[in-house]
Amino acid sequence: METSSAISIGSCLKEHQKIYKEWFNIADSDGDGHVSGNDATKFFAMSKLSRQELKQVWAVADSKRQGFLGLAEFIIAMKLVSLAQEGHEITSDLLKGSIDMKSVEFPVLEGLENVVSKQKSSKTNVDVEDNVVTQPQVTAKAPWYKSKSIIKPQVNVVTIVDGLKRLYTEKLKPLEVTYRFNDFASPVLTNSDFDAKPMVMLLGQYSTGKTTFIKHLLGCDYPGAHIGPEPTTDRFVVAMSGPDERTIPGNTMAVQADMPFNGLTSFGGAFLSKFECSQMPHPVLDQITLVDTPGVLSGEKQRTQRSYDFTGVISWFASKCDMILLLFDPHKLDISDEFKRVITSLRGNEDKIRVVLNKADQVDTQQLMRVYGALMWSLGKVLNTPEVVRVYIGSFNDKPINEAAVGPIGKELFEKEQNDLLADLMDIPKKACDRKINEFVKRARAAKINAYIMSHLKKEMPTMMGKSKAQQRLMDNLEEEFGKVQREFHLPAGDFPSVEHFREVLGGYNIDKFEKLKPKMVQAVDDMLGYDIPDLLKKFRNPYD
Repeated sequence: METSSAISIGSCLKEHQKIYKEWFNIADSDGDGHVSGNDATKFFAMSKLSRQELKQVWAVADSKRQGFLGLAEFIIAMKLVSLAQEGHEITSDLLKGSIDMKSVEFPVLEGLENVVSKQKSSKTNVDVEDNVVTQPQVTAKAPWYKSKSIIKPQVNVVTIVDGLKRLYTEKLKPLEVTYRFNDFASPVLTNSDFDAKPMVMLLGQYSTGKTTFIKHLLGCDYPGAHIGPEPTTDRFVVAMSGPDERTIPGNTMAVQADMPFNGLTSFGGAFLSKFECSQMPHPVLDQITLVDTPGVLSGEKQRTQRSYDFTGVISWFASKCDMILLLFDPHKLDISDEFKRVITSLRGNEDKIRVVLNKADQVDTQQLMRVYGALMWSLGKVLNTPEVVRVYIGSFNDKPINEAAVGPIGKELFEKEQNDLLADLMDIPKKACDRKINEFVKRARAAKINAYIMSHLKKEMPTMMGKSKAQQRLMDNLEEEFGKVQREFHLPAGDFPSVEHFREVLGGYNIDKFEKLKPKMVQAVDDMLGYDIPDLLKKFRNPYD
């Protein structure tokens, strides 16, 4: 699973890298380590390519749609400019091996020598000025009686993610905290949540090949991996990129500020003892994080024996993940009670779900058709969506496909399906920025609805007598109260939280202590959705659009 960043650095000679780095520093006018759209339009203009060609160069180089170019993406852009000057049509296929990128020469940039010499001369002048000793300026102290105003440090917005962080802190977080969104829906976001790599979670009953799938994807074992026919993975394991091979316990992971797992502390020590991180250096893990989960077993016994809220943890990961893979094998198509609860807990994240029918070479072609039909019938009863879920059929392990069972047609089908799934996984880093914006907007809408619900329940409470009876009545008729809120504010029914879950959490609170509706706070979130986010996207779009 190669990415454009890996291709650019790996396919660039060391002496070329040095020159590209110099060019990058020239293009990066403010020295923040990013070449913005404005920087690029000035620098790329020296190539004398048409606007349409440069638009395509930017689109391919900025494949993750971050709105800027780092050094790796800048090198790709320069190589694409060179290819465009030679007459090649610029497409993303150029990075997939149709051309030897190492042999690509430097592009012709008219007037670059003048820019380089100007920069060198200005640098020399700065160095001379630095050597001149100047008298320190004595500034008068402010009088002691003046009020001290606290100046908040302004976050410099150089990426879309920086913009989302600022909007969250200034506009969305106050609404969430005021109306206890973190208790009823999702914990408060931290910087590490915004900066986290895209995640892929694997779900399935025991021995459907979840851990083997990760091993197959990485091409090697990861630290702490256990594979066997019995329920071997008894914990949540997050496979991440790291400088060396090691495992980190869950309690340590949950308190690390640079990790996006702080919200898991709410599930308690019983869960954190069943959670660990497996770190290793790997090009795939540089782009995505993989989450291996315990096998779902059948029967009520399993649910009562778990010492933590299993479906709650799955729901937490589902909201953070970019893709959820549900794994089945031909001999385990039944969806147990717990598996049904797990799939139901994915509500609101149906667009992320992909189904994998694994170990499909264990049955012949005729049986596979019946198995596929049975799987779709089983899923149809659990996934309440009109759309057909995408199912990948294959045998995702390192063994050769059992051609005796599936025949040549089956082998070809499995290879195509495997390529499709890998292509889907490769696209995740490219869509990560769009996914972050999507999740942010979804969260803002949910926080608004939560505020409307809370303030409505507060309004329905009596001012003096009979508060406990009123609270019980509101909890019993919660569905009806949701309907009132929906009609009053013209909100879509599908955006409302689960009545059962909301009622369960509400039982631990005194409704009378909730806040009344603060229209200014809601208006700030509306302005953010209506103006600020579109402006942010406009600022970081393709500069040649």
